[in-house]
Amino acid sequence: MRLAYIGWLVVSGLTLALAACGGKDAPASATPAGVAAFTTIDFAHVANYAAPALPAYFDRTVKALDNSPPANPNNDRVATLGRVLFYDLRLSTNNRTSCASCHQQKYGFTDPMRFSNGISTAATTDFHAMRLGNLRYWRPGTTFWNRRAPSAEAQASHPLHSLVEMGWGGAAGGFDALTAKMGKTAYYPDLFAWAFGSPTITEPRVQQALAQFVRAMIASSSRWDAGYARVFSPTAPNRALDIDLPNFSSRENRGRHLFMAAAGQGGAGCSSCHLPPTYALAATARSDGLDAGEVRLFKAPSLRNVGLMGPYMHDGRFTTLAQVVDFYDHGIQDGPALDDRLRQSGRPRRLNLSADDRAALVAFLMTLSDRVLPTDPRFGDPFRPGYRAY
Repeated sequence: MRLAYIGWLVVSGLTLALAACGGKDAPASATPAGVAAFTTIDFAHVANYAAPALPAYFDRTVKALDNSPPANPNNDRVATLGRVLFYDLRLSTNNRTSCASCHQQKYGFTDPMRFSNGISTAATTDFHAMRLGNLRYWRPGTTFWNRRAPSAEAQASHPLHSLVEMGWGGAAGGFDALTAKMGKTAYYPDLFAWAFGSPTITEPRVQQALAQFVRAMIASSSRWDAGYARVFSPTAPNRALDIDLPNFSSRENRGRHLFMAAAGQGGAGCSSCHLPPTYALAATARSDGLDAGEVRLFKAPSLRNVGLMGPYMHDGRFTTLAQVVDFYDHGIQDGPALDDRLRQSGRPRRLNLSADDRAALVAFLMTLSDRVLPTDPRFGDPFRPGYRAY
């Protein structure tokens, strides 16, 4: 009798009584027996994913942007399962790749490579791996650079089906083959029972858990946040965006002004598309004019942690933030899908900023680096060294 089944017999009387989406305060004896030996997670006192503590100025302005669906209510147990799934190499056909292989925490959950390898070094992804911080605060909630998935739930299993990324498409057998592999592990039946109330492993449950874990990746602890908290006024929140921040250098405040102010008011107008305080893309944003004649509508990730690691843009063509700023200054190309905010008198906008102003914008973007998320243990690899030997 394999370990997972034994563990399930031990805890079944407790886990089956749980609500379908798990129970945060269940007794320690409900700990999933199989997975405890493989991870450092304290299952009796799971991390807080469902109700994050947000700064007041942040919380007041982002609730309407939350794309968490009512059908997948936030739950600490389900998100904890998502953390295990996110880091588990066994979810790939050859035990080589996990979600975290391409979305690395220390880099703001992106990849330092322009395109990512999956199960083989012989092939790469078509797009650069997106940063994941503040994905929760993008309306209408579509994902991928080209918005092809309608939600974080739908997106979560795309890499699993991909022949390049996790490898379960085609002859590999699809999700049925993956769930059969997961069911034979010493931990997934127990873990799904702990999170959902039964050991059944399905694609919708995998999607729910991964989406909850990713949505919990909220970045709100940058130097910009620290400075903004000191000038924020609940009675005039937008006015605070126009005030120099006391913890910024003069160059950083110059960059802040350029970012926040409209192009016709002495600024670069960046904040009309990248909305503070989450710095997620505006829902109405269209093409950025990276290539002439572009017809696709793109979705960009939040600018939080943009300074931790390049490359940048959907195809990773720029290696530095200076190159990105140069492009928006004088390199935008015309096309049917170009966002009107990037036009001037009907033509692609040309800001023609000075070298000092372009450097100031880069300096400001660096202040958006979060001090917590890239090292927060709640979002780190939960597996003990050597677990793959089992």
